[in-house]
Amino acid sequence: MYYIIFKYLVTSGLIVLISELAKKSDKVGALVASLPLITILTLIWLFIEGQPDTKISNHAYYTFWYVIPTLPMFITFPYLLPRFGFVITLLISIVITLACFVVFAAVVKRFGIYLM
Repeated sequence: MYYIIFKYLVTSGLIVLISELAKKSDKVGALVASLPLITILTLIWLFIEGQPDTKISNHAYYTFWYVIPTLPMFITFPYLLPRFGFVITLLISIVITLACFVVFAAVVKRFGIYLM
């Protein structure tokens, strides 16, 4: 039980740290947020919990492929935000990401990479 509480504290603390950094500096906050800190932390948790190497390796592998279709959201979000406001822009960004993911998964499937 203490281990799970520790995991929550460390993981949520990291998110709070990034959001606080972003308040101070857009660039520093974005730089730290762009680092794969959550993925690294997840890999560490999986390792500590004794997951097999294949499970840890697969997590890293699929994370790479899942990041690619999220990238268009980061281009469109700043463009849409002043036009539609935060909530609508966030919803549009989610739809864009989902659409990009479906298209991307269909394309890479032709190369033997199955994301869905």
